[in-house]
Amino acid sequence: MQSGVALNEEPSRTNRDGHMQEQDYSSESHYRIVSPTFRYKMTPQHVGMCVIINNKNFDEKTGMNVRNGTDRDAGELFKCFQSLGFDVFIYNDQTCEKMERLLREASEEDHSNSSCFACILLSHGEEGMIYGTDGSMPIKSMTSLFRGDKCKSLVGKPKLFFIQACRGSEFDDGIQTDSGPPNDNLETDANPRHKIPVEADFLFAYSTVPGYYSWRNPGRGSWFVQALCNVLSEFGKQLEIMQILTRVNYTVATSFESWSEDPRFSEKKQIPCVVSMLTKELYFN
Repeated sequence: MQSGVALNEEPSRTNRDGHMQEQDYSSESHYRIVSPTFRYKMTPQHVGMCVIINNKNFDEKTGMNVRNGTDRDAGELFKCFQSLGFDVFIYNDQTCEKMERLLREASEEDHSNSSCFACILLSHGEEGMIYGTDGSMPIKSMTSLFRGDKCKSLVGKPKLFFIQACRGSEFDDGIQTDSGPPNDNLETDANPRHKIPVEADFLFAYSTVPGYYSWRNPGRGSWFVQALCNVLSEFGKQLEIMQILTRVNYTVATSFESWSEDPRFSEKKQIPCVVSMLTKELYFN
């Protein structure tokens, strides 16, 4: 046989770092390999740092309104991420310079004993941009500080960014529906010298898709954060992160709709957007 692939494998075998790979046979004799190497290692005592930047009030020159309801978002997120084991820090009304400095300092800390890093940005925004109290700046200028070639102590660890901000001024009118209610051997331990992409292990959870407006209720907070906190409170320690965020998408899509006396802003919908460069499954249990 020319290929190096074995067609008749034994029921189980040991991989190079001593883990048993079990095969789960179905009635069609197909199987899947269950391997702990496809799950990020999470230590309950050292989950990691969570930085929340909560911008509510903006300089008059920016033309940005007060973000009423964002303090509710920040408070709920603080409780949620603390319950997941994060060390949570909230910073209110930060200028662009202060936001970048905060995250630069966070990226320069030693995360060797941490399993993960999270950052939550609550502000006004445009596509690719986030507002400080004095103007806008590229989101990339902050997230890139945690790239593998710049933040060595987080290499191979998940770096999560949750962004509650507009990404444009389009509105989603929604559409009426007529159904339903709303294995690789290159492991870090086995081969410590292998390279991974510097952009690997990032996850960006945006409150809305590119080009669109992101809705916030002055009393209850933003739709995205309400849904995220509800799902995390109920399933945060059971489900994998992509399952969690898929449920957040569903909740925002089906449970929220805008209302306004001005018909231009009424009966609008929203769908969050997840961009993942994670290389393993992430569980907070």
